Amino acid sequence: MIDTGHIRDLAHARVAQAMATDPVRRFGRITRSNGEVLHASGIRAPVGARCLIEMEHGAALPAEIVGFAAGTLLVMPEQGTRGVVRGARIHVESRAPAPLMGDALLGRVLDARGGPLDGLAPPDVTQPWPLLGIAINPMARQRIAQPFDTGIRAINALASFGRGMRVGLFAGSGVGKTTLLGMIARHADADIVVVGMIGERGREIREFIEDHIGPARPRSVVIASPADDTALGRVHGAYRAAAAAEFFRAQGKHVLLVVDSLTRLAMGLREIGLAAGEPPATKGYPPSVFGALAAYVERAGNGAAAQGSITAIYTVLVEGDDHVGDPVADTARSVLDGHIVLSRALTEAAIYPPIDITASLSRPMPALVSPAHLRLAARFRALWARRAEKQDIIDLGAYAPGRDALLDEALRRAPAMEAVLRQDADAGCGLAASLAALEAALAEPGAAP
Repeated sequence: MIDTGHIRDLAHARVAQAMATDPVRRFGRITRSNGEVLHASGIRAPVGARCLIEMEHGAALPAEIVGFAAGTLLVMPEQGTRGVVRGARIHVESRAPAPLMGDALLGRVLDARGGPLDGLAPPDVTQPWPLLGIAINPMARQRIAQPFDTGIRAINALASFGRGMRVGLFAGSGVGKTTLLGMIARHADADIVVVGMIGERGREIREFIEDHIGPARPRSVVIASPADDTALGRVHGAYRAAAAAEFFRAQGKHVLLVVDSLTRLAMGLREIGLAAGEPPATKGYPPSVFGALAAYVERAGNGAAAQGSITAIYTVLVEGDDHVGDPVADTARSVLDGHIVLSRALTEAAIYPPIDITASLSRPMPALVSPAHLRLAARFRALWARRAEKQDIIDLGAYAPGRDALLDEALRRAPAMEAVLRQDADAGCGLAASLAALEAALAEPGAAP
């Protein structure tokens, strides 16, 4: 039996350790600048420690130690190096960052450093939580055993999610991922929604909050790190969103974590790694990036007994709709529990949301739905795939009905199957209604409803 009290005590101990500071404040000096990385001498601190660089007029610039060289520490300021002078004093603030959390985060829009972006006062929060999270013993985690209602008919019926599942949303630019994310945020069956908008255009951040989250905003926390933020700011924004989700999971809440996008998190990690002197590997990404991505997505999932869950959706941007050659996409597939692929061809055919159901996958689905549901989903996939495979000869008029029974059935059922995939952005569809739509689309002629 798992001792949940011990788990809570361990969590509190790790939070206290993360916030621990040296009782004697020791100052060093900035001796050199190399791009976005500063060299500091005269202090000792571990990689990942949070520092403050003294600026003119008494201001302090937060920074993080990202490595060390001979005789110096490599320091990266959260807001860039502009304004830092040679010889500026620097001291260690804490061994590891631990942002403050609390229920006052709900309904708020914050930046990567916890500052308000919504024009309101800073949230009244007092409980620290490590920015890098608290690891859970894998044997203590609850299994994925309950379906998760996304409110999206095609996903519920054909690629069913489980509570605590981690999913990648793969899409090229302009395919409709933002609209789909907004639909899931509004209609999903979750107590809390945490949204991490990493590297997005500032215009899109406001539009997503005002136009897409809508009625879910009072139970949502939005962490936004726009495209003009520093690499460290983008990475901290993603980590802060995960930390907020972990905090609410520890309270027993069922959390939906949406991170847009995992690709831009990888780009931020790449900038930091290269600046710290790591060698570039696959498409310029240092090897540490792929380990960091795996560790990041591992923070989601089900908690231990008496804890809640984090069902996570990470968007992955694929260049030129290349779902195979992109190293971030390839890594994401290997560490996630499933993936949803958006199709440009479906977008051009005005089928929204444009989910390519034959390329999408939910690994836990067989254990979450009934055998009858599983058979219907497999039948739908087979029919949809056959029609897509033969679409060219159908368009040319070279196909004669009667030569392929499966294709004939796919053509006959095409309108009903498209109706399963189509869904208005403002309309949610629960699990039972999604299954009923799937059954209706594959029902035999004359069968009772």
